[in-house]
Amino acid sequence: MNGADTAFIITATALVLFMTLPGLALFYGGLVRGRNVLSVFMHCFAIACLMSILWLAFGYSIAFGSANPWFGGFDKAFLSGVTLDSLTGTLPEVLFFAFQMTFAIITPALIVGAYVERVGFGFVLLFSALWMLLVYAPVVHWIWGGGALADGGIFGETGTRDFAGGIVVHETAGLAALLIAALLGPRRHRTTPPHQPGMVMVGAAMLWVGWFGFNGGSALAANGQAAMALTVTHLSAAAASLSWILWERIKFGRASLVGLVTGTIAGLASITPASGYVGPVAALIIGGIAGILCQEAVNLIRNRARIDDTLDVFAVHGVGGIFGTIMIAVFGHGSWAAQLGALAIVGAFTLIVTFVLIKLVALVTPLRVDIETETNGLDLSVHGERAYELNS
Repeated sequence: MNGADTAFIITATALVLFMTLPGLALFYGGLVRGRNVLSVFMHCFAIACLMSILWLAFGYSIAFGSANPWFGGFDKAFLSGVTLDSLTGTLPEVLFFAFQMTFAIITPALIVGAYVERVGFGFVLLFSALWMLLVYAPVVHWIWGGGALADGGIFGETGTRDFAGGIVVHETAGLAALLIAALLGPRRHRTTPPHQPGMVMVGAAMLWVGWFGFNGGSALAANGQAAMALTVTHLSAAAASLSWILWERIKFGRASLVGLVTGTIAGLASITPASGYVGPVAALIIGGIAGILCQEAVNLIRNRARIDDTLDVFAVHGVGGIFGTIMIAVFGHGSWAAQLGALAIVGAFTLIVTFVLIKLVALVTPLRVDIETETNGLDLSVHGERAYELNS
């Protein structure tokens, strides 16, 4: 065990949890109508609790067990065989478990943005639980757990390069979000603007800070790679923020606060897979392109495809993660076959299993709330509480 590495990853673990609670909750909560903000908080918080327990029970073992290249098995279920002396690299294995647990929390929480304001709470919990175990955990095993898409797998010695989750986190969550949004149908108050842009900015700022643990911590050591990952993460976020509002100004004649911070998230998502491999100049290029690319993806999904991915999860996270994964090959840090092949395999797997899970869970608990509940807002109708004494 290395003390410096251990202290660093303890800090990174706290930062990644901070991304979900309260960062993502505030970011998403500010974007919805005031009568639905508590439901968003409820979704994020409940998912964090449920994923933590399921990661202990089966998720960690499925992801980092050694049964076969496609499925980790259940040897490590409930941390079986893991002691205080067990190591993963230079880290206590229980800390590695905790760090990876925070990723298992935020990935299904990202999907929340696609279905807020109209989804059943029971569906959120049951779908998120099954999705994490049957989609997220297996994909982690394939790429980070030494499985089929890693070095020595189906793509040969040079396997898939995904430093912190462009495929594992952002592609899977983005595609699942898009599919749920398409099957769920649009909101009845689709054109309602964000109720609290200031809350959106605060949440985005927390996500930005937490992302240093997300990407920097993925080096799993306090070393130069972690320092570079942190640096390029910041630069990409800054570049994407500015390119987003510049493109807004060119197209619409004004730059918005919500646009600025959405660009931040686009830059962060796009640099995530490449953050351990590229340098500062490449980060500026990735971020600068991402701010425009993801904004155009929002327009494509929202206005042309007419899919109500409420908070643009696929356009920002999905497109950003896929773009960043491809840029690894563009800058010569991974093979084209492995990067594109992994995107295709994981994409197809995610869509197929997610579709089946949506249909199965909908047989058990309603996918969508009724018209009256949606109109009145989920806060009071579903949870018996309201955030504000306002007619918003």
